[in-house]
Amino acid sequence: MSFGTGSALSGRLAILACAFACSLGLAGPAAASQLIDRNVSHIKLAVNSHGVALITYRAHGKLIHLIARGAINARLRPTKPGIKQVHFRLDYVGGLAGFHRALWKHFKNTCQPYDGPPLAWEVTACKATDGSYWALQNWRTPLPGLGFAPWLIKQKQWWLHLSHWSGAPAELDVYQDWVYGRHIPEIFGQLTYRGVGIRGFGTTYKGNPTDTYGRLLYLDTHNSKYGKGWKREEAFVASGPPGLFCFGFFKRDPLTGGHPHPPGTTHKKRGPATGDMYRLTAVGPGVTPDLMWEAPALGKYNSNDPNDASLEHDMNTKLDQIRNGWHKCLHH
Repeated sequence: MSFGTGSALSGRLAILACAFACSLGLAGPAAASQLIDRNVSHIKLAVNSHGVALITYRAHGKLIHLIARGAINARLRPTKPGIKQVHFRLDYVGGLAGFHRALWKHFKNTCQPYDGPPLAWEVTACKATDGSYWALQNWRTPLPGLGFAPWLIKQKQWWLHLSHWSGAPAELDVYQDWVYGRHIPEIFGQLTYRGVGIRGFGTTYKGNPTDTYGRLLYLDTHNSKYGKGWKREEAFVASGPPGLFCFGFFKRDPLTGGHPHPPGTTHKKRGPATGDMYRLTAVGPGVTPDLMWEAPALGKYNSNDPNDASLEHDMNTKLDQIRNGWHKCLHH
């Protein structure tokens, strides 16, 4: 196929690349360990000595050669909005858009076996010649909350996330205790990167970040009132200078609070979604990897058990330390 030369070449390649990326809903920079596609298979990762990655996979009935470059780690949140978070430059036509040639056809992989920290939802990862790491993680990011079974095709999708980082990734610290007279189980903690809380500049009325610095945390519950196995309970952001979050397992009205719900849903409250295990997955800042915490549930508070009393005291102290004066998550 001939694409012409000069500005005509650049323009036509841009249209071709956008036609594909826009069909995926990826026309703009993705805010994550970067979302690159959905419902993919036969995934391969290669990285050359120039810090350019080639991700080969099948999706949408096609074999895709995706070139990714131009981003590593994450920026710390600036004091004012306006400075964009780091993001990859993505070329879904194998190098034709960014390099004006089919780079994928003669791509020399120099990436070595991965020897970095354990990764949740890992598909594949490797260590580049400069010592940095690349990884692909695949998980069901868009599941609806409150234990609803997906009723839309987009809610059933597995999202493929690409990351590139050096040094330590972000940290997700999670704790459990009880609140409101020790009747309600709670998880709380903080999401940090290089010792600084991860937070954005605002959220929508549904709780989604309005910028590329905010990050969602996705809470799943296991063997709860929603049924056997893992079910999505909620997604929320960390807030404030500490990167603080807290979540109590209450009954919730599916028609309030911006919760997506299937047709015919009533105001009947759902939950509480207490289970025998909990799992929290956090989208990494910038293009750093996603993080996941998983642990058995505490169960009900036993006022006759000194271990429960001691744990509650210690966790109240821990929460106050994390809050450090921040005005949220005040309940003990």
